Amino acid sequence: DWFSLYYENGKIVLEGNNGVSVASALNYYLKNYCGWHYTWCGKNTDLPEVLPQPSGKVTKVSPYKYRYYFNYCTFNYSMSWWDFDRWQQEVDFMALNGINMPLALTGQNSVWQNVYRRLGFSNEQLESFFSGPAYFNWFWMGNIDGWGGPLPQSFIDKHEDLQKKILFAERSLGMTPILPAFTGHVPPAFTEMFPEAKVRKTSWVEFPEVTILDPEEKHFTEIGKMFLEEQTKLYGTNHFYTADTFNENRPPTNDSLFLSGISDKVYNSMCEVDPEAVWVMQGWLFYHHRKFWGDHEIKSLLSSVPDDKMLILDLWSERYPVWNRTNAYYGKPWIWCMLHNFGKNIVFSGNAENVEKGPYKALHDPNSGKMQGIGLTMEGIEQNPAIYALMLENVWRDSEIDEDEFIHSYFGNRYGIEDPEAIAAWKIIFDTAYENTVNNGGQESIICGRPSFSNNTGGAINTKFHYDPKDLVKAWEHLISSADALKGRDGYRYDLVDLTRQVLADYALTLHAEVSEKYSSRDIAGFKDASTKFISLIEDMDTLLATRDEFLLGKWLEEAKAMGETPEEKALYEKNARNLITLWGGKDCRIRDYACKQWSGMMNGFYRKRWEMFFDMASKALEAGKELDVSEFDTKCKNWEWDWISGTETYPSTASGDEIEKCLEIYRNYKPLLLL
Repeated sequence: DWFSLYYENGKIVLEGNNGVSVASALNYYLKNYCGWHYTWCGKNTDLPEVLPQPSGKVTKVSPYKYRYYFNYCTFNYSMSWWDFDRWQQEVDFMALNGINMPLALTGQNSVWQNVYRRLGFSNEQLESFFSGPAYFNWFWMGNIDGWGGPLPQSFIDKHEDLQKKILFAERSLGMTPILPAFTGHVPPAFTEMFPEAKVRKTSWVEFPEVTILDPEEKHFTEIGKMFLEEQTKLYGTNHFYTADTFNENRPPTNDSLFLSGISDKVYNSMCEVDPEAVWVMQGWLFYHHRKFWGDHEIKSLLSSVPDDKMLILDLWSERYPVWNRTNAYYGKPWIWCMLHNFGKNIVFSGNAENVEKGPYKALHDPNSGKMQGIGLTMEGIEQNPAIYALMLENVWRDSEIDEDEFIHSYFGNRYGIEDPEAIAAWKIIFDTAYENTVNNGGQESIICGRPSFSNNTGGAINTKFHYDPKDLVKAWEHLISSADALKGRDGYRYDLVDLTRQVLADYALTLHAEVSEKYSSRDIAGFKDASTKFISLIEDMDTLLATRDEFLLGKWLEEAKAMGETPEEKALYEKNARNLITLWGGKDCRIRDYACKQWSGMMNGFYRKRWEMFFDMASKALEAGKELDVSEFDTKCKNWEWDWISGTETYPSTASGDEIEKCLEIYRNYKPLLLL
């Protein structure tokens, strides 16, 4: 793909070989000539009264055939409640940034419903199959059945209509949407309808087992064909289909015939309906169960599909590439991807150097085989916009990215001027928080974990730092110094809140250590004082985050309720929205707090109350000369958490307060403590 721009006969001319290329030309012009900046979190879209004229012709060619976008998880962690207006903004964002291959999962429940109705299943039999609206991507991946349901018919119908609009918008720009294919996941009632069918059961985390149809069964190919037929009727096709046979589930055997047989059945169920079908597979399984997937097993799984009929996403290339230990997937075309985020967590993290150099190095590595593209496979968006902009800089270049040049250009556009203090702040951030080689996805604040005196709170919270928190305080000082010069810039206001949030979130671990030490030394007065400071920090974070729409629990909940048509639907959707970002599953779910959010409303309404409960029980134990009964607390906390998930209390859905004033207030109050 290519684009050009130039000035001719009083006009600025944008050229390209498709809609995405022309949109990319527009973005290039606006960024490089007009200082324009467009992203999720803070924009600078002011234009000069007279548009600048390019002095000559600029032409860019992408060295990457495919530029992929989305992860299955993005469709729930970020997009569960999106309407088409919000989707249109994201399609525009993709086009402007050269994305030409988006994953397109919306509306799949209509396809499933049509297929199983054709097979004679009743609505009642499908109720335990379809998951709730905040969990449908794990249902589509074959991890869970029914959780968060039953799914209302109105949701299915709305998302069918929404998918048609999304696909029209993407295709009209020349994009190639990727639609799903059948991988064997069938309803729990399948064995009632077909008692002779051979199935196997698999389980994910501690959710109930799901039913997977054996690839050798004739029903497998039949249902696979029906699935594509129904999907094509509803949504058309661009001939690329996503299918992941063992998503975070270990195969029952490493027998080569078994593994190649599964791939053969999945692929043939596609190509019998669509001879042009190309199977798009996530390479995640080869990392997630890397002890199982050796050369023999990977070759067996891939061997039965023609090389030109498969495309593999190397899902986490910037951190744990798989292509370089599999001989570049043994001849299959593949895409270098940045995963970056898990659960749409709110934390400063990234692998900037690998993003700047990795795609170019891989493209020109003689051992990289058929690398044909780059992609963004994040679990959640609308966070860390600079890291995503950095990755997208690769689309129209065949060279490494100069980090210093990027920082000056990106933040110059974002803030309207190249402010020296702001540039200094971001250079520190790129050298520290954005060079994470310690943990996966960045550390979470101790605040977000179920209360404990240990730094390891259980669940999915990891509090291990990947940088020195004092370095981030130095960056904070620099960015605060720019307040007078940049206070009118939306991007700056977001960034200052986000950096202030991260500094406070980091400091919580210091306060937690003080609380734990006072408890351990049986210092009752000291414990009460330390725990009071910890609670005050949470309250300060809540007030800080309330100043930006991007950090509001109420916005997430109100968008969920707005999708419902009846009081019952609204209640179901709100419960889904609350469940996903807290326990994730049931009371004893081991991935609790995986999708935790440092949001206003969450800080005071959920996390603070858990810690107050914990401190109250610990304080009473100290006064009575006893040890805290941890088991009793956990039981009490689990019950309270579950009650919160079913709650209906409301939280503000619009921002309040002034970002700059609140950040300066926090800076004055906390700077002496942070620099001790």
